[in-house]
Amino acid sequence: MKTLNAYQLEAARTANGSDESRQVYGALGVAGEAGEVADLIKKQHFHGHDADRGAVARELGDVLWYVSLLAGAYGYTLEEIAQINIEKLHQRYPDGFDMARSRERGADDS
Repeated sequence: MKTLNAYQLEAARTANGSDESRQVYGALGVAGEAGEVADLIKKQHFHGHDADRGAVARELGDVLWYVSLLAGAYGYTLEEIAQINIEKLHQRYPDGFDMARSRERGADDS
């Protein structure tokens, strides 16, 4: 896969429904798959399971699939979403992460 947008086009082959249904499905899917990632890490750190990088990668792929679906349902490409996020991060932390700037941010600042 050469680009995020190429991934998004390929992944969209396995999606169905209207944009409205994809919005709901995508949001619920992101939450569910993120929970599966969290569960793997919880088991590693608190239940004594071995780290399973492959399982984490597969679950992160599922998160990406749902993010891709959700972005498309709102008319965005993954590359546009990535660029929007980078611009936000540059504005928030122009010189890289800074704990003081982080503490100064309001709880509502998304």
